[in-house]
Parts: sequence; C-alpha cells; structure tokens
Amino acid sequence: MMKAVHFGAGNIGRGFIGQLLSLSGYEICFVARNKKQIQLLQKKRQYTVKLASEKGETMLVNNITAVHVDDREEVMKRIAESDVVTTAVGAAALSDIAEVIAGGVALRVQIGNGPLHVIACENVMGGSSLLKEWVYRFLSPEQQEKADASVAFPNAIVDRIVPVQAFEEDPLAVKVEPFYEWVIHRSAIKEGFPGIKGVQYADALEPFMERKLFTVNTGHCCAAYFGYLEGHQTIQEAMTNDDVKRKVRQVLQETGKVLVRKHRFDEAEQQTYIEKTLERFANPRLTDRIVRVARSPIRKLSYHDRLVRPALQADRFGLESSHLAAAMAAALLFDYSEDAEAVKLQSEIRKKGIHHTIGNCTGIKEYHPMYWQIASNYERLKQTYRGTRETASASGEKSEASI
Repeated sequence: MMKAVHFGAGNIGRGFIGQLLSLSGYEICFVARNKKQIQLLQKKRQYTVKLASEKGETMLVNNITAVHVDDREEVMKRIAESDVVTTAVGAAALSDIAEVIAGGVALRVQIGNGPLHVIACENVMGGSSLLKEWVYRFLSPEQQEKADASVAFPNAIVDRIVPVQAFEEDPLAVKVEPFYEWVIHRSAIKEGFPGIKGVQYADALEPFMERKLFTVNTGHCCAAYFGYLEGHQTIQEAMTNDDVKRKVRQVLQETGKVLVRKHRFDEAEQQTYIEKTLERFANPRLTDRIVRVARSPIRKLSYHDRLVRPALQADRFGLESSHLAAAMAAALLFDYSEDAEAVKLQSEIRKKGIHHTIGNCTGIKEYHPMYWQIASNYERLKQTYRGTRETASASGEKSEASI
C-alpha cells in the first residue's frame, strides 16, 4: 500500500487532504500536536467526513494513524518510508516542521527508497518552494545533492471551505463543503509519483493561484468585513443580506476583469466561477463565523495580499477598483477586540491617524488616487455604521461578526 505522512490533523488536514489521500489508496500517518486527538486517531484508525450538501453524504477515511510531532525519530522513519508528505499547518509554521522533515529526507535518500514528493498545502503562493528552502538549511551539501535527484517539492494550490467546528459525539468527524480544488505544478513532479485522485495538474500555477486569491479569498474577507459592519455573526447570515451580497459581487466583478485581462480567462467562465463562489459562501449547511474569516486584517491589507494586490493590478490595466477600495476601508474598521491584529490596527489608527495607517498597512503611497479612495470610503463607512457600532458597544455585546 502507498504511504503518506501529513503534517496537521486539523479540519483541513482531515476533511480535505486526508480524505483525498485515502480515496487514492494511501495509508496515512498524521503528524500533530494535540495528544488527545493523536490518541483518538491511533485508537480508531478512521474518522468520518460529512459533506455540507442536501443529501449530506458521508465518507469513512480509514487506514490512518498518528504520531506526535515531538516524536522525531518516529516521524523521520515514517517520512523515509512514505511516497508523499503533505502539510496543512499554516504557512507561518512551515519553518517549525522543516528540521524533522529534513531528517526524514536525509534518511530517505540514505536508504534509497525511490522518489518522495513533499507538497505544502497552504494558503500561500509557492508554499512547497518555501518549505524546501527551510528543509535544505538542515541538510549538508551532499545530502542536498542526493535530495535533488529523488525528492520533489511541487507547489500546489488548495481550496475548500472547512469552518471551525466541534462534534461532541465524535471529535474526529469533520463537515466540509462539497466543492474542492487541489492543483499541483506538473513540471516539478518526478517520475514514479503515484498520483492523488481528485487533483488537477497544471504547467503554470499563477493563473489558478490568482483566480483563487482574487475570487475566493478576496470575496470571503469582503463578506466578512461588510457583514461585520452590519452586525452579522456568520458568513452565511451575511450572505442573506442583499446589500452585503451586492457589495461582494461588485468587488468580484472588479477582480474578475483583472483575471480576464491578465490570464486570458474566458469572461463567461469567470462569471460562472464568481457565482459559484457566492453560492459556496451562502451554503446554509455550514456555519462560518465572521470573526474567523475577518481575522488578521493587517495581513489581509498588506501589499501582496487579497485586497491591495488585485486593486493595484486593476489600476495598471486601467480598470475600475472603487469597490475594492471600499472593501479595504471596511477592513480598516474591523475592531474585534479578541483579534490581536485588529487591536493593533485600531491602536495605530487612534494614535497616528487613518492616513498614516492606510499607507503603512497597504503600502499605497499618498500620491496614488486609490489612497484617497480608501480614506474617503473609510470616513463614509465610519459615519454610516457609527450608530450600529455604538449600540452594540453600549449593550455590552461582542462583535463576533468579523471573520
């Protein structure tokens, strides 16, 4: 039986990556930190994935086990014996697992077990390349040379909405949306790769990555920030608000025009992709809290991320970006007190003013017209929603409508 090691036994790891690996006939070893979860995976050796669909189909993922990430010798042994290593730990945590992966790679090339494919399934462009850089820091030049011959780090794009959830009766069960997309860079794959069912293989990843970033990620955070201002608690609730849905669609019309111009996507197909994305956000069988999706506004407002990046590309193409500017303004109003970045963002606005904060967060210079579009939208939205925010504050309610 083919073998896989997967870092991260969270909802994405179990409900997406683990599910497809299981469908493809892999025996899966999850590497995780939660001791209770590890014990359950070791004991049950299976878990249930349920689709958030009308029929509510379920699938049993079996042939699994788990190892604690600190059990380094066992993790390295598992890697050396595997065909595929995947991750779903968050891009920021890739450096934390690089050393143990390096140990497994070193052992693998020493015993000569054939090709090994290491695939970072993270929400970042070039995740596997980034992981490779970290891993190679722990390998000698000789080990690196051997690894180059038999170990591949193909980049990938993953997309599936799996909200935070808990099933008291079955802690390992996970509910996921029916839609998923996993695209792997074809040219980086070495001969002998056993393959994974349900995966697409592409010669160029940037079009797929930007389509996902500018549509799914951009749209999701816009639904969260506009929904937060309206006082909604979940994305699904926000998407029943015609005004919120209209604003999200307007943003995606702008990003869609960028994608059509830059990557030559078919205009009708891109519109279909937008409408499908809006349906995914509104799925009534999922409960996705706004505070989860809206979290980390400083990162989401950064120069190369989901709001500023498409807006600046639109500007370069001479396309409209006013709705993206409004979305950035809404993000600047995200003041959820339990999100560290939101607290930091609001502190900066209070101490240094909105104009300084716009430039500092987005990297957009004061001479750029978009800078002033964001500023004017911020003042407009602040005035429009002041009553809503003050009422919530006076009643002692927490604004949990920010994802």
